Amino acid sequence: MTSQDLDALDGRILYALQHDARHTSSNDVASSSDVSASTVRNRIQRLESNDVIRGYHADVDYEKAGYQLFTLIVCTAPIPEREELAAAAADVPGVVEVQEVMKGEANVLVRVIGADSDDLTRIGEDLDELGLRVSDEDLIRNTYRRPFSQFGESSADG
Repeated sequence: MTSQDLDALDGRILYALQHDARHTSSNDVASSSDVSASTVRNRIQRLESNDVIRGYHADVDYEKAGYQLFTLIVCTAPIPEREELAAAAADVPGVVEVQEVMKGEANVLVRVIGADSDDLTRIGEDLDELGLRVSDEDLIRNTYRRPFSQFGESSADG
């Protein structure tokens, strides 16, 4: 499925779900889109089966959950091994997100949760053992998200 396969209704659905998937029903989208709720449900199922929607995730405030050390570890992987190493990094205990970046250096970003500095050290060592070179570590204070603007707030409003 490509962006050409997505129409305005798909955009409204994606925008609404990105904005607040937990409290958005197919009826909500349908009423603002002049289509039936079953049409919206069918579209959501199609978007899920085509991996456009890959999942629904809780946005956790780790500090409030008792974990003060939400950390970004910046790594470098050899380009031919980047995808494989990034996928393997996601399996390290304490890792909550891995992103591949399209550049030579600092091309794998790993977000981790540590209970203490020993935990962060262990995670760094585990990443190093995989073959990732750790180049930087930064504590994350806050993360802000919003729906992708190209799906458009105006599309979500009808």
